Amino acid sequence: MKPAPKDYGAHNKTSVEAIYALIFAVCVLLALFLLVGCGSRNGENAESPPATVKGESVIFRDAANPALERLVVERVQAPYEHDILLPARLTWNEERTVRVFAPFAGRVTRLMARPGDRVEVGTPLAEMSSPDFGQAQADARKAQADLALASHALDRQKELNANGVASAKDLEQAQADAARARAEADRALGRLASYGHDVSGDNRFVLKSPTAGVVVERNINPGQELRPDQPGAPLFVITDPTHLWITIDAAETDIAGLRPGMPIVVLSSLFPEVTFPGELAQISDFIDPTSRTLKLRGTVPNPERQLKGEMYVTARIRVPKGTLPMVNMRAVYLSGTNNYVFVRNGPAIFTRHAVRVGRETDGRAPVISGLKEGDVVVVTGNLLLDQLLATAPASAEKTARR
Repeated sequence: MKPAPKDYGAHNKTSVEAIYALIFAVCVLLALFLLVGCGSRNGENAESPPATVKGESVIFRDAANPALERLVVERVQAPYEHDILLPARLTWNEERTVRVFAPFAGRVTRLMARPGDRVEVGTPLAEMSSPDFGQAQADARKAQADLALASHALDRQKELNANGVASAKDLEQAQADAARARAEADRALGRLASYGHDVSGDNRFVLKSPTAGVVVERNINPGQELRPDQPGAPLFVITDPTHLWITIDAAETDIAGLRPGMPIVVLSSLFPEVTFPGELAQISDFIDPTSRTLKLRGTVPNPERQLKGEMYVTARIRVPKGTLPMVNMRAVYLSGTNNYVFVRNGPAIFTRHAVRVGRETDGRAPVISGLKEGDVVVVTGNLLLDQLLATAPASAEKTARR
């Protein structure tokens, strides 16, 4: 009897299944190994965080933490003289400026001065036909005639009284009449003289410059009807442009060291290479309730007339040494509505402080509150610390309090 043939197909099938089972077991073991390894590393990170938070302080557990190398610190400096830069505007010097209005009603017939013209005292600016001016001339002529009549009557009464013909009462009455006539004549003639005119001529009134300077503004046209009580801009503005005023806007924190008489340096973007000297003349006694700014006024010589009225400029003022320490503004950052800095309290401890600072100049600002001279503040990396303060785990002490 022959032996049964071997089933090689079934044998091969069993070998393949064994191989698959072995591969599956190896994959499972590898996955478990990786899972255990990741869990161990996560456990180590959970046990050893890079920094913890205690109140407003960020504490690094390891003094060799690479994050510490990214932090740059600097000391808060003692008070020192420094410059402040304030926005300002140039205006006409009101002590050398005249705004000309029409003293009589009338119609403009001729213009004699244009903006930019240099004028002297009495230079004609415009001519106008004015019945009111003609009436003023007539009143002055009548006053002169009345004065001549009263003077003649007084002389006659003096002569009669000396010869015993006229009484003392008549002489006194003549003297009183002459005095009243003289007062009226002086008033009428003085009014005309104040405008540079006399009783001669007709009703043509010439508007004349009351001061020497330059015509910088003209708001009048031929044929225009004018009235003394007419509202609006002046007919002419005459000023001396070689002397200007500067109006400066200062914050409350800027005024502590400012005094009248301090020098000012005026800077203009129109002349980046040129500075103009000036002097602080007046400090306002009140603060604008809306803008919370204080108005300062100074004088600026302008002999070359490079600066112009209503020009926006910057005023640089040297503030003497005060009592407030100075901090690098790179240390100050805004969070919400408050300014903060991080102060180093140890090799790896940084505490956040709320601060108030004055106006920045040359990268520094006076500290009003929150810091003192000698404090070590973070000038680079403060935002990193702020992020750690918000995300780092709390210390055991902080957790216990919670």
